[in-house]
Amino acid sequence: MKIGIFDSGLGGLVITRAFIRQLPEYDYIYYGDTKNLPYGDKTSGQILAYTLDAVKYLISQKCALIIIACNTATSITLRYLQQRFIPQYAPDVKVLGVVIPTVEEATLFNAQKIGVIATMATVRSQIYTTELHKLNPKLEVQELAAPELVPALEDNNFTKAQNLASEYVKQFKEIDSLILGCTHYPLLKTYFRQILPPSVRVISQDEFMGEKLQDYLTRHVEIDITLSRNAQYQFEVSELNEHYRQVAESLFPGINITKKE
Repeated sequence: MKIGIFDSGLGGLVITRAFIRQLPEYDYIYYGDTKNLPYGDKTSGQILAYTLDAVKYLISQKCALIIIACNTATSITLRYLQQRFIPQYAPDVKVLGVVIPTVEEATLFNAQKIGVIATMATVRSQIYTTELHKLNPKLEVQELAAPELVPALEDNNFTKAQNLASEYVKQFKEIDSLILGCTHYPLLKTYFRQILPPSVRVISQDEFMGEKLQDYLTRHVEIDITLSRNAQYQFEVSELNEHYRQVAESLFPGINITKKE
């Protein structure tokens, strides 16, 4: 059985790379829904439908553990998947998201004022504020939607993305931490750290998700023992053109990416 990773586009390859670096012996399949990106401007119903299709596909590919690497899909669909869909459709499969591990990481160093930059759908869900307040009700949280960032990054237009990031950052007020609440945003983490004061901790999901997955498998031996270890990596998308191939290559050099049949 494999580890499946799903994202709304190609940004989740950054998280997949973190998993493979930490745990290279496992078998992985990545599926990016490039046909329907970006998810951030979609309705909750659309996001749920796309995510269900992806999860069903990964289950059909013999994935025992599925990680929703998309913050938007996590915020809108994870509870439904875990509580209603998976118990009926594939009770032996586990589905995880990226929000809870990020919130845990964000509260490690006595943060007082946390900023969150994310897609419109993620901000609309208020999932980060909700989960952060569960760990620390006194936290000040400012969530900011950045709807133009993902399209710029998927277009491989880093100049535009950096200009947008500069404008978005100006809207945060005296934060001591900034959560990059989208799996595309680690591509800009160095730039965020350049334009923010040194005192602001930038929380980038690619930097800790590998360790979080390792910790999860250590604590859940019943899942770990079902996973195959042939170091085989499979990468698929719902739509593939030369542009997407180039973007994937820039994120994951040497990648062999194919269109899902």
